[in-house]
Amino acid sequence: MTETPQRNRPDSPGSGGGDGGKTSFGKRGSDPASRGRTTIADGVVEKIAGMAARDVVGVHAMGSGLSRTFGAVRDRVPGGGSGKSVTRGVKAEVGESQTALDLEIVVDYGVSIADVAGDVRENVIAAVERMTGLEVVEVNIAVSDVKLPDDPDDEDESESRLQ
Repeated sequence: MTETPQRNRPDSPGSGGGDGGKTSFGKRGSDPASRGRTTIADGVVEKIAGMAARDVVGVHAMGSGLSRTFGAVRDRVPGGGSGKSVTRGVKAEVGESQTALDLEIVVDYGVSIADVAGDVRENVIAAVERMTGLEVVEVNIAVSDVKLPDDPDDEDESESRLQ
């Protein structure tokens, strides 16, 4: 992934930044962006993207059948998880100013897969860019399954066996 220079950052300390070339060391009104650096972990972007993808009508679940099954079992083990994993089916690569995402989804039967994928892509990009300020360079979506109306949910099925 290529990195682009961050916007609104001075090239060097005291470079002026619109004050006629005057040095602005120690002034309270100086640009706050020049006073430190913000880093965003991959997991943060994955959570945002996972929540945004789940909000789209037609997305039944995130992740492959195997990862959902392991996740459902892990969530039921004390200390094994904190409920439904928001990041299941989401992988992010985060750079200084850009991010790329891979999502694996299960769609409901009868919906247009192309439309759902487009809606997921649009929702994820909007949420990640708004909340993080990172530029989303790509969102790859893999549809791993279709939820048929008569198929039991994986989580409901394993829950009934455990009770």
